Amino acid sequence: MTELLNLLAEVHSCTICSQDLPLGPRPVLQVHANARILIAGQAPGTRVHESGIPFDDPSGDRLREWLGTTHEVFYDPEQIAILPMGFCYPGTGNSGDLPPRSECAPAWRTALLSHLHKIKVTIVLGKYAQDYHFGRTGMSVTDLVKSWETHWPHLVPLPHPSPRNNPWLRRNPWFEQDLLPVLRKAVDEALRD
Repeated sequence: MTELLNLLAEVHSCTICSQDLPLGPRPVLQVHANARILIAGQAPGTRVHESGIPFDDPSGDRLREWLGTTHEVFYDPEQIAILPMGFCYPGTGNSGDLPPRSECAPAWRTALLSHLHKIKVTIVLGKYAQDYHFGRTGMSVTDLVKSWETHWPHLVPLPHPSPRNNPWLRRNPWFEQDLLPVLRKAVDEALRD
């Protein structure tokens, strides 16, 4: 555990891409060796950057609903690890936040994941996290999420829970009807295991 704590201290003092971050570095993640659920996200937004709490925004509200978890369980690092592809707010582009910084995952992800031996379910949110965890399949987010049973139960691809994806959710009612009930059950079982 000391090795993981030392690694987290390094992550929290990271300045690899600090000159390119509009709000400066503030790595936001949640990791503990006992975690049984891993949430692989994209990168924090401005609200999360300000609070320093992962998914402390409407996306987090929706994600907790999708998983069927309480606020207390979600923010218990011994139950749920939250490891985005980029730990710091990357800035804003023409159509929303910029992609996660490309330096972050190669610098830290493998080392952090090597401490997470108890993970039962990995929730993979959005294209950037999906490209990392599934490889560049050439599939759209929709097609990858539709193929969720192929990777079940260890890797679960989901769209990003951002309110910007409300149109996607309306176009894909099968997601809430078919996938979410099964996901909630798997999360509950993993947390009780």
